[in-house]
Amino acid sequence: MRTKVVSISGKFILPVRIRSRWGSIFFFLLVAATGYAQVPGRTIVSINESWQFHKGKTAQDTLEHKWEIVQIPHTWNVQDVMDDEAGYYRGIGWYRKKLSINNSFQIKDVSLYFEGAGQEAEVFVNGKKAGHHLGGYTGFYIPLSPFLIFDGKENINEILVKVDNSYNADLAPLSADFTFYGGLYRDVFLIAANPVHFRFDEKGSQSVFITTPTVNANDAELNVRGEISNTGKSIANVEIISILKDRQGKVISLQKNRQSLSPGISSALQQKLPPIRQPHLWSPEDPYLYTLTVTINDATSGKQLDEYSHSVGFRWFSFDADKGFFLNGKPYKLVGASRHQDYAGLGNAVPDELARKDIALLKEMGGNFLRVAHYPQDPSVLEACDRLGILASVEIPIVNEITESDAFFRNCLNMQMEMIRQNFNHPSVIIWCHMNEVLLRPHYTNDKPRQELYFAAITRLAKTMDSIARKVDPYRNTMIANHGDFQKYRQIGLTTIPDIVGWNLYSGWYGGKMEDFPVFLDRHHRELPGKPVVVSEYGSDADPRIRSFQPVRFDKSVEYTTRFHQYYIQEMLKRPFVAGAMIWNLADFNSETRAESMPHINNKGLLSWNRVAKDPYYLYKAILSPEPFIAITSAYWKYRTGIADSSALVCYQPLQVASNLDSVELIVNGKSAGFKKTTGRLTEWNIPFRNGENHIQVKGQRDGRFYTDDLRIHFDLVPYSLKDPRLPFRQLNVLLGANRYFIDEKRKQVWQPDQPYRKNGWGSVGGKAFKIPGDGRLPYGTDRNIEETDDDPIYQTQQRGIEQYKLDVPAGKYELTLHFAELQGGAVKGLVYNLDNTARTEDTAKRVFSVFVNDLIVLENFDIARQYGVATAVSKKVKLRVKDDQGITLVFKAITGEAVLNALQVVKLD
Repeated sequence: MRTKVVSISGKFILPVRIRSRWGSIFFFLLVAATGYAQVPGRTIVSINESWQFHKGKTAQDTLEHKWEIVQIPHTWNVQDVMDDEAGYYRGIGWYRKKLSINNSFQIKDVSLYFEGAGQEAEVFVNGKKAGHHLGGYTGFYIPLSPFLIFDGKENINEILVKVDNSYNADLAPLSADFTFYGGLYRDVFLIAANPVHFRFDEKGSQSVFITTPTVNANDAELNVRGEISNTGKSIANVEIISILKDRQGKVISLQKNRQSLSPGISSALQQKLPPIRQPHLWSPEDPYLYTLTVTINDATSGKQLDEYSHSVGFRWFSFDADKGFFLNGKPYKLVGASRHQDYAGLGNAVPDELARKDIALLKEMGGNFLRVAHYPQDPSVLEACDRLGILASVEIPIVNEITESDAFFRNCLNMQMEMIRQNFNHPSVIIWCHMNEVLLRPHYTNDKPRQELYFAAITRLAKTMDSIARKVDPYRNTMIANHGDFQKYRQIGLTTIPDIVGWNLYSGWYGGKMEDFPVFLDRHHRELPGKPVVVSEYGSDADPRIRSFQPVRFDKSVEYTTRFHQYYIQEMLKRPFVAGAMIWNLADFNSETRAESMPHINNKGLLSWNRVAKDPYYLYKAILSPEPFIAITSAYWKYRTGIADSSALVCYQPLQVASNLDSVELIVNGKSAGFKKTTGRLTEWNIPFRNGENHIQVKGQRDGRFYTDDLRIHFDLVPYSLKDPRLPFRQLNVLLGANRYFIDEKRKQVWQPDQPYRKNGWGSVGGKAFKIPGDGRLPYGTDRNIEETDDDPIYQTQQRGIEQYKLDVPAGKYELTLHFAELQGGAVKGLVYNLDNTARTEDTAKRVFSVFVNDLIVLENFDIARQYGVATAVSKKVKLRVKDDQGITLVFKAITGEAVLNALQVVKLD
């Protein structure tokens, strides 16, 4: 967040962002040349603006280490996680800033608060080490008072922060299918409190904890506990007042008590407020929030010394192994998504406004649950969940594996305590989770006795963490999320430890078939009869640029993913014992090690990386929304192409509509295509698209009121006969060896699948689609990262053994572009998330061929791998003039191995 500074009469006004975690402090902070003015209670101001930054091992000013000005939030990995070079910077970065501190702060307890630094931070104040923090996803305090310099003038103090996201075997996460960004990627605050104040907790909380031990429709209990620091030199006699107010500001409950606080130590605070009669219950449908304000006042003068304010929601809940989840005494199916915190063009340095928007998008879809995964996120996330009515789980990033060291265990336990204490007061949180797929990549696979010791260490850590969570917070449930190896997790005991077992299931994606999914669910219910269960992850990749009318597993098409989600959610809704369905993921996110159709991106999101809804988002809205809903699901697909019908100047293609209305009417270019009933909240038409713009409307009715949606689709109609005078040929973009379409939004182009040559038309002659030998996942092509392009799907498929390509175009001037990439050879890395994709080394194909266009040689002795390397995009452009009925004929003559062609473009220039 950049702080806007406005000059008024020689002073400056800094608007201070208000956060419930810091209390209800409403003020404008006056900043003169000497620093900050004192206000009652505590001063909180973001200091995000104008930090100096550089990457490197030292903070010395040298020619090699040039400092740049950055604003917080900031990460140094925005660019390098998206380039073609494998890996990204994991090392040290330095931030420094000079602060002018007001003289009045000499009697204050002053600290910095960092909401997040990835992954390890050391803070120096005026050259002295002030503090150190391990873990990239929780907040932490750094004391300033012992290190501040007051010279009676400007009181300039230098803050220097060393941040390190290097691999650390003692710090989770060790590996994961997401990017470990480095930097000060969340807000930084300067806090100045009176000597008597709520303690700056070493676990990053504000040391006030709210519990509601008993809640029902008639009564609710409300308890407050915490710690108060007295950093002064004398005993402080204080009065602590806790006031609960409803939404209208009416006092509902109040409790006062007096305490005597010894100097130099922290004292415990405990209060039990009078019972709340007939509480207004909190739920996703009615997220009613009260406000609890706890103040510390001087017992003699009544002066306020400090204040803490937080929202309170009264609800009760339970999990049942047979009946699922209950909220406020009623059965309640949890349906929602997980969320990673990064965003296109920003990395994980995301403004609070965008984080809150994510929760609003989940709510708009009809979701009622957020799995905050795989790590605690910005405070704004759970604040939005409280306000909007989204139940939540939060977890720490023990992912895939552990290190068997005391330091690793100690750091994990510390992360867990930070997570719980910092997020304790959110009514939306109902689950603490502390492991994810921890057996996905087990160590010592060739040494079974040693592996048993490793598994025992995992179980021991899980038991310790679960026990601590139950002790610290007995009012919430615990969960471990496992991948789909049922026997392995049960065998080492991980299914018996937490209150709830979560399963991350991808049958029909990484392996198996969709029909295996309900079989797994029923097995859990049968073999673990007393254990509540949620599906903590499920989903499949949907590259929003890829569409298919014959979708298959791993083609990355939106259509396959829509079918996948429709099947999965129906199976879970049939089974009351499945307490929750947590889609993986709310939005696409960065995972630098991934290749595939969109390198470095996990495309399982319901939203794209920049938060544009994909088709399955609308499916879920039709299923979950209580309000009447209708939408054309393919709203992302605004540019289409296809071949005209043999007799008419239209192309029939399917169009899907999501709706919770009984029947829907489709209108195409002003003409009704009739009514259809929705099945599984979806209905589909095969509609005629004309060349140019098409106006599509859908409408349905409920209770006498009409609901509509409309979309304008631009269609590039390719003539059935390329010489048809009714539809002059202009352009053709073809993917060879593929059965999918690719949308290039930047150029407003759509690439369509190849076809066998047809007279008066176009197509390939000879050869077959490339498929990786022995690969059981990909239906065709490769999922390797193709270098030198952002349009990888153009190059990831190819026709091998091609002999000719013919286009019976009319006479004229043309530009022909041939696209190549060698898809076989070199090292292929096995990725941790992909259960049946192992590392391998391929022999580079020996391939030399020549290409002729209308009998003229355009590529001679063409050796893609030798000349350009493996998995590198190559484009060759040819301009030619076609006479009479000559058309365009490409001839491929193999010299060594097979000739190939990945894609082809032809454009008529006159």
